[in-house]
Amino acid sequence: MAHTQHQTMRRVLRREIAGTIGLLTDEQDFTAMRRRYRTFVFDDHASYLQQVETLLRTLASQGGHTTVALFDPEEYAAFCAEHELDPDTAASRTRFTAELAATGPTVSYEGQPLDALVPDLIDEAVRQATWEYATTLLSRIGNCASCGEDIGRAAFLRASELLVRILEVSGPGARHLVCSVSTEPETLMAVLRTDDDEHGTPQLDEAAALEFTTVLALGIATGTAGGLVMRTTTPDTTDRVYGWRLRGEWLQPLTAGEVFDAYCTDVESGDLVSPESGVDYCAPPDLGDDGHSTAHTH
Repeated sequence: MAHTQHQTMRRVLRREIAGTIGLLTDEQDFTAMRRRYRTFVFDDHASYLQQVETLLRTLASQGGHTTVALFDPEEYAAFCAEHELDPDTAASRTRFTAELAATGPTVSYEGQPLDALVPDLIDEAVRQATWEYATTLLSRIGNCASCGEDIGRAAFLRASELLVRILEVSGPGARHLVCSVSTEPETLMAVLRTDDDEHGTPQLDEAAALEFTTVLALGIATGTAGGLVMRTTTPDTTDRVYGWRLRGEWLQPLTAGEVFDAYCTDVESGDLVSPESGVDYCAPPDLGDDGHSTAHTH
């Protein structure tokens, strides 16, 4: 009787444990793990993904909560070297996965198929890498030679003010805002989605807002070319698309034609794409004095 009670209690406790699975989303990464480590015994990437999905469903059916982290072989090798771990053991892989759960990009498993979860996980990894890169560049700019002000910090505060003002003047509805800043070796992009609560107040994801503000701040601090495009969606009305060009510490409105060209051009090829029906490409609302520089340019 006591043995049965102990088994029952263990099953109950198991439901209280949150788990993380480190996922090799890329077949090339999977092949690298197979070639490097004898204890990584999976045969092929397709069956590996199927087994992961089956495990996720099983854990969910047992009442457990699981997050999926992006497992990168190069980061794993560096982690093992730093902590003096043998990389060819399951224990080292699980320790690295536990580290990913705390610091790396993760996505919660909510019953979605793996082919839907994987793109979300990759997007999350790109978001985190973008934020980390932009933050690093901002921190390296240093202080203004004439006034001693921290340029990165001042730019971040300015970007925060602009974002608040944009959300204030955008009106009700769902908003999809994209910020792009031209940097080397490639353009940085950040996306922010918001919707209104029952009181009409925009609700947004704090991590996404932080990333968005950081990318915008980098454009302000460095004076590089950049811009913002917003799409607003309100029930029973036409979607509206408008935007601004980044000019130092202020935003210059794009004309309706410029917005149309930006929104209807393929980013990769530069080819024109057909405009959506029922979409109004228009000039943006007035940001007022908040949209213009109120401080000196560094």
